[in-house]
Amino acid sequence: MAKSTTKRTATDAVDILHRRYYEGQPERLAALEKARADDHVARKIVALRTKAGLTQRQLARLVGTTASVICRLEDADYEGHSLAMLNRIAAALNRRVEIRFVPAEKRAQSA
Repeated sequence: MAKSTTKRTATDAVDILHRRYYEGQPERLAALEKARADDHVARKIVALRTKAGLTQRQLARLVGTTASVICRLEDADYEGHSLAMLNRIAAALNRRVEIRFVPAEKRAQSA
């Protein structure tokens, strides 16, 4: 029985999805980057709160808001992050907000 000589290219699933749904589509790429940024902010708030050993309700009291506001801020789909609220959260956790402008990354293309 002869072996098949068909060569299959092994590729990372993320690369496949990127090529199929995002490559050459600037609107989709922009939406993806925005979603990543929103997710990053939400995860950072959760991490800082849990590291401080606080519940959402406790953090809300320190910030002067409600637990539902903290819950929304910790949701990656929430789009209403304000610098003022982030500064209030940072102050309550003995932190400061730092904003950086970095070059947009160009995704490496697989050969």
